Amino acid sequence: MLRKLTVDQINDWFTIGKTVTDVELLGSPPAFPPEAARDEAQRRDAPPRFGPAAGAQTGAQPAASGRPLSRKSSEMEYIDKYRQLEAQEFDMCGSDQSTSRPGPRPSLAKLSNVACVPETTYKYPDLPINRCKDEVISLIESNSVVIIHGATGSGKSTQLPQYILDHYVQRSAYCNVVVTQPRKIGATSIARWISKERAWTLGGLVGYQVGLEKIATEDTKLIYMTTGVLLQKIVSTKSLVEFTHIFIDEVHERTEEMDFLLLVVRKLLRTNSRFVKIILMSATISCKEFADYFAVPVQNKMNPAYVFEVEGKPHSVEEYYLDDLGHMHHSRLSPHILEEPVITKDIYEVAVSLIQMFDHLDVKESGSKSSSGAQFVAERSSVLVFLPGLGEINYMHELLTNMVHKRLQVYPLHSSVTLEEQNNVFLSPVPGYRKIILSTNIAESSITVPDVKYVIDFCLTRTLVCDEDTNYQSLRLSWASKTSCNQRKGRAGRVSKGHCYRLIHRDFWDSSIPDHVVPEMLRCPLGSTILKVKLLDMGEPRALLATALSPPGLGDIERTILLLKEVGALAVSGQREDENPHDGELTFLGRVLAQLPVNQQLGKLIVLGHVFGCLDECLIIAAALSLKNFFAMPFRQHLDGYRNKVNFSGNSKSDCIALVEAFRTWQACRQRGELRHPKDELDWGRLNYIQIKRIRE
Repeated sequence: MLRKLTVDQINDWFTIGKTVTDVELLGSPPAFPPEAARDEAQRRDAPPRFGPAAGAQTGAQPAASGRPLSRKSSEMEYIDKYRQLEAQEFDMCGSDQSTSRPGPRPSLAKLSNVACVPETTYKYPDLPINRCKDEVISLIESNSVVIIHGATGSGKSTQLPQYILDHYVQRSAYCNVVVTQPRKIGATSIARWISKERAWTLGGLVGYQVGLEKIATEDTKLIYMTTGVLLQKIVSTKSLVEFTHIFIDEVHERTEEMDFLLLVVRKLLRTNSRFVKIILMSATISCKEFADYFAVPVQNKMNPAYVFEVEGKPHSVEEYYLDDLGHMHHSRLSPHILEEPVITKDIYEVAVSLIQMFDHLDVKESGSKSSSGAQFVAERSSVLVFLPGLGEINYMHELLTNMVHKRLQVYPLHSSVTLEEQNNVFLSPVPGYRKIILSTNIAESSITVPDVKYVIDFCLTRTLVCDEDTNYQSLRLSWASKTSCNQRKGRAGRVSKGHCYRLIHRDFWDSSIPDHVVPEMLRCPLGSTILKVKLLDMGEPRALLATALSPPGLGDIERTILLLKEVGALAVSGQREDENPHDGELTFLGRVLAQLPVNQQLGKLIVLGHVFGCLDECLIIAAALSLKNFFAMPFRQHLDGYRNKVNFSGNSKSDCIALVEAFRTWQACRQRGELRHPKDELDWGRLNYIQIKRIRE
């Protein structure tokens, strides 16, 4: 990350200086060619530009329903002020720069690269989107932004990018397609599936990039990556022209990264990247909201982005609620017990009873097709159970694995499980066994298990919340939104008629379950986002964030600016009266923190570890603190677990020292070959009260 550090340079960490002598920040944007550098200088000297306007005024209105009603009028005034400035700037641009019909491609389009694309006679699967293939391609080529709305399983994520790739190959034209997925497992599994279907080498024509893992080469023309990876690339280059087509999938997931990516793409699309095609995709998107947000001026009139509806779905999915399961023992439960976002023992038993009932349902639905009862046993459909967290998954896993005589294959699906464990959910079950997948919302979108017929939804999730006074972040158990629950419902019905069981009452669904999730930008810390805003150098953070789909409150921005100044990421003015509560110059430390995938406090810990010559120890501490504690505290063994933790800390009694020593002990045992077999490693973890999965992360 840094090279050749001197005492003078250490003093420069907290200064405003744009550069620090002899210190190289790896991954910084490439130097501009002379002509581009001149344009860049002119852009920096020009007044701030805020991109298209009317979309923000009309398209962001529906999102406002998710904001607290007590928002101060001053906070709304700042949003209106900067959106009006955006509108004025857009009026000055004129409609000639924002026409939907593209001009010639940038010089980046090197046709010689097309030679690496193999000829193929691939036959696309019979999915709903395949019936309108030519129409969708024509719309994408004729419009700057297209919104694709289609049912789960219609082929948006897997087929549409291939259509574009094949279309350009047939014309011997250059293309570079990127598709974003909100989760790593989604990006990797789709890329692997396409490479297998097309008989392409993974990392050749199709690849993926997630976190620090990149399976792609210069010949890769279709790459899947997480939302955060693409955002980091765009912030570094301040341009979209590296790609010809950008597919942003699952845009209904209003994470902070997703909303900021949409903001930056919308901004750059109207400034220096007008030839790039943007395709937004989702099964549960609010089409009008996004269409208005990406509206463009045509003949002095704001024209919303084109919305294309993919008609049809693989198979119908029936919904059931607790009210519909009167024959089961759950009827003893009164409705008010279920209003709190918790899972009681009785609700777990309802889920287990449902799984046992599916054998009878399989026979009943397939009885008219065959008289062979054995066939139904051999073709037991899979079940996908949505639970809010790892603890609930473990409890449900224990209940099901104890039912040995029921012949169930139970697989957990969570972000902390290994790649091999994640891939198990895609395998066909042993004949005569039923596959049960216990998952968090990681299976809500992006990934598809084709043989799922039954979905059991506890309608719960864990959302990240932040205390305004202490800035403390935590995961809070809450009811999932109707949008999320409908996404979960869509996981069934891929190969046959599906069934979705929601373990709540119908009245509670209608009256208390929220329609949409509150966007993360309105409830989570803005530190990383504001640092990226400063890297973009497009004006004050409040000016740019006011044009977001759901702008954060002015108070949230002020608190974040203050926090970044306390950390040293933003410079503090020498005169108190000159201090700007809404902005600050980015320091060299701030530039470093903006590149690290941890919060600002842990990022500063890593930087100071480098400065004081203890980088390895600080990396271990930061990695451990960014995850859940890898020290295990088994039930009724808390005292033994605590004694073990104290033993690792030595005389320091420090949690951080204990983390470092535990990690080094595990690492030393592996290097000596003592933990070659997974069972040996698990036994070592139990003996030392350490969670092996956590320490591997």
